[in-house]
Amino acid sequence: MDEHIDDCIIIGAGPAGLTAAIYLARYYLSIRLFDCGTSRAALIPCTRNHAGFPDGIKGTELLERMSDQAAKYGARRENRKVEKLERKDGLHIVQTDSGAWRARTVLLATGVVNRYPDSLPRPLHDKALSRGLLRYCPVCDGYEVTDRRVAVIGTGQHGTAEALFLRGYTADLTLVSPKGDHDLDDKCRARLADAGIAHVAGPCGGFAIEGEQLAFDTAKGRMAFDSVYPAMGSDVRSSLAAMAGAETSEEGCIVVDDHLQTNVPGLFAAGDVVIGLDQISHAMGQAGVAATRIRNLLAEERPLRR
Repeated sequence: MDEHIDDCIIIGAGPAGLTAAIYLARYYLSIRLFDCGTSRAALIPCTRNHAGFPDGIKGTELLERMSDQAAKYGARRENRKVEKLERKDGLHIVQTDSGAWRARTVLLATGVVNRYPDSLPRPLHDKALSRGLLRYCPVCDGYEVTDRRVAVIGTGQHGTAEALFLRGYTADLTLVSPKGDHDLDDKCRARLADAGIAHVAGPCGGFAIEGEQLAFDTAKGRMAFDSVYPAMGSDVRSSLAAMAGAETSEEGCIVVDDHLQTNVPGLFAAGDVVIGLDQISHAMGQAGVAATRIRNLLAEERPLRR
């Protein structure tokens, strides 16, 4: 185990983790950032609702800029996967796949993982995503599908809600069940009918990029769309928090107070692992709040002076 004790170890190098690293490094604190290279932001082909980038910016470029900014002020970034987290003798022990480190505080910015149809191969998934044929966040990029032919893969209240949200951008919408008949109650069916949104049974399969569209098989036959939104939920990466004794919600999100601290002293969380809003700006705002509270908490333990 490394004998050095960091002021804060940040787990996750997406927008939340990197924002916290920038703040904490500029507070002249000892920062270490662990990254296993799976930030969802890296999959964004181009985001156009990030303030300051009116023509958009690629997710990987945004993360690279933020990483360089954090490094400029002294944050140390290491490509390691964290496997265990515990609090012992007033410190946090962070066990990675290649060693253990100790820290006075820890910030979890581990995010979530989107679900998509099992029949969609990952290489094809990534290619379709890079071309805007597959999308996950209508809040982020609904504008880009204005008046296009769009499918939402999902069902029930969640699928219905996403389809209705996208109705604000296009009238050509189809809700496709991922596995079989739809699970739609009378209210959902009525709302879809009122909005003019078609619904088609699954299962979805045979995915392929055909020309400028993403096509797949349904119970109604083969269909092709300009963009497809999987609305199948996500898996929250909160296992490390639970391992350390932090409270989580029924959905698996980490429960925090107004300053993003968990019920475990010195353990904080920010971003989609706290609430799956899927918004970079929101994750960054939470990270700024958490980082400032971490700084002030450490200052209560010992004076922070130059």
